[in-house]
Amino acid sequence: MKLLKGLGIGLCLTVLGLVAAPKAKADEWNHKTVVTFSEPVEVPGVGQHLLPAGTYVFKLLDSPSDRHIVQIFNQDETHVFTTILAIPNYRLKATDKTVITFRERPAGEPEALKAWFYPGHTWGEHFVYERPRAIQLAKETNEIVLSTPAVLADAPVDVLTAAPIEAVNPNGETVETSAVVEAPPAEVATAAPAQVVTPAPVLVASLPQTASYLPLIGLAGLLMLACGFALTGLLKHTA
Repeated sequence: MKLLKGLGIGLCLTVLGLVAAPKAKADEWNHKTVVTFSEPVEVPGVGQHLLPAGTYVFKLLDSPSDRHIVQIFNQDETHVFTTILAIPNYRLKATDKTVITFRERPAGEPEALKAWFYPGHTWGEHFVYERPRAIQLAKETNEIVLSTPAVLADAPVDVLTAAPIEAVNPNGETVETSAVVEAPPAEVATAAPAQVVTPAPVLVASLPQTASYLPLIGLAGLLMLACGFALTGLLKHTA
């Protein structure tokens, strides 16, 4: 009797575990990251361009394009402050912590968001500014800045994914994006193209796994749940 009761409880716990498992995969897939800024930060994209000090949530938007779209939410994820166009930037060594880089500005000016690296990944999101602002930032910071000639104000996601991307130097001249975005070494590109070439394969690579395992998990959960009910009924009849 105790064995049957214990088995029934174990099956129910297993079902709960299977139901909870996809959430962890979802967070890994969209790179959900909670970030707290101690000072105001300038951000590019569609929406608010100056974030006050506070806590925000960064997420990758599910996009079929060959670039990533990043959205910044408030802490409880009920409001999107900005939607940002980004392209992948490679770094030699992954870290176990989130890394966010900024462009240093003159004293008294908020730092401008530059790139975001998710823990465990050798590529990150390098953010793109509208060309007029990119030229200003390039001059102020003496750095090359990714830019787009597209007007991003109130632009829908499909406009972001189709927007041309270039780069501007401190002289306001257009240069190749390779001057600011580092390409992966050949051996890394061959070994793991989904991580370091373009973000699209990363998203697509996650989809088959979700499509193949979730139905199986659901079926297994239903079978285990049915077994739990059957055991419960058996316990009642044998009591």
